Amino acid sequence: MIKREMETQRITEFPHKNMDKRPRKRQRLTWGVPPPLLAPPKQVIPGMFCGYGFYNGNGSPPWRPDDKDGHYVFAIGENLTPRYRILSKMGEGTFGQVLECFDNEKKEEVAIKIVRSIHKYREAAMIEIDVLQRLARHDFGSTRCVQIRNWFDYRNHICIVFEKLGPSLYDFLRKNSYRSFPIDLVRELGRQLLESVAFMHDLRLIHTDLKPENILLVSSEYIKVPDYKFLSRSTKDGSYLKNLPKSSAIKLIDFGSTTFEHQDHNYVVSTRHYRAPEVILGLGWNYPCDIWSVGCIIVELCSGEALFQTHENLEHLAMMERVLGPLPQHMAIRVDRHAEKYFRRGVRLDWPEGATSRESMRAVMKLPRLPNIIMQHVDHSAGDLIDLLQGLLRYDPAERLKAREALRHPFFSRDLRRYGYPV
Repeated sequence: MIKREMETQRITEFPHKNMDKRPRKRQRLTWGVPPPLLAPPKQVIPGMFCGYGFYNGNGSPPWRPDDKDGHYVFAIGENLTPRYRILSKMGEGTFGQVLECFDNEKKEEVAIKIVRSIHKYREAAMIEIDVLQRLARHDFGSTRCVQIRNWFDYRNHICIVFEKLGPSLYDFLRKNSYRSFPIDLVRELGRQLLESVAFMHDLRLIHTDLKPENILLVSSEYIKVPDYKFLSRSTKDGSYLKNLPKSSAIKLIDFGSTTFEHQDHNYVVSTRHYRAPEVILGLGWNYPCDIWSVGCIIVELCSGEALFQTHENLEHLAMMERVLGPLPQHMAIRVDRHAEKYFRRGVRLDWPEGATSRESMRAVMKLPRLPNIIMQHVDHSAGDLIDLLQGLLRYDPAERLKAREALRHPFFSRDLRRYGYPV
């Protein structure tokens, strides 16, 4: 256990070196991003207000049009309905933006997702609300998924009120210069993640977009500990210290893409780095696509970097083969017509012949095998972790471990007598 007397600081003090080196298709909702220094109440933030003057602070603000993309236009310090006062903007994504607000009735800070005033996003938001309410009815103790507090329709924007949580695991890694988590913390985060996924699967729900951005620490507090990998280097910038969460408690967020088991599963799901092979190959998908994502996430927590850093399907499949071995022939011969071009004579991946550039070939060649990746970063429990990951990252979804099977793996129990991490 890490001693309590170690220095505790707010997450806003993280170093900002080597920020955001991982490629991203688009900005995602980053609920865990700490708010900037708050502007004084009633101060208009440029780009958030259309020149209607200052807000008087009483009741709802004067009506103003949305921006060109259908986002709600607001000013810091004004109310979002008389109940919620806007404190800061926490993030923005495809579906809308997330604001930190103060609930005047409950006297607490909350996160409010304000959906764009466009029909398809409003419909998606109503589906997300249905999923959130279903999860809340069964999540006794509120320990697995972010809790919906309230929702309302405000000036043609669906607004979903959530409990306010800490930073996402991705934000924590990014602001910690992509330094990996210690194996005992990875074990605890992985266990909770699998418990949350098992909980959803028991309810016949598939998240379909699991990634570090959608896993939030409950608390923003962290501690500083020595980073022994950097002790031999210059210490002028404090790089010999790294940050660890004070508590390992996490919750899942972003259920806008969650689907029920019985619905159509033929479209593309998951953010690229965490997308299962059956999705890329057009073979249909189900619960196992979440398990593949969990495997990718656990590797990333161990190494600090995404396992498959690519935005192109053939390169992605080649990276999989480099790390995990060849794709099964029975999957290759069943691919849909859109994925046939990735194979030669229907069975062998068209690589490196089909590579788009030498840089792409080098990106694949530099990847180690999965056991080597783990052994580079894990000081103990490496054997158990490799065995677990080989079960989570099996190509054939029918052979992939189920969430509850994974929770029974020795990786989660063998070393508990020696190690632990505060929840």
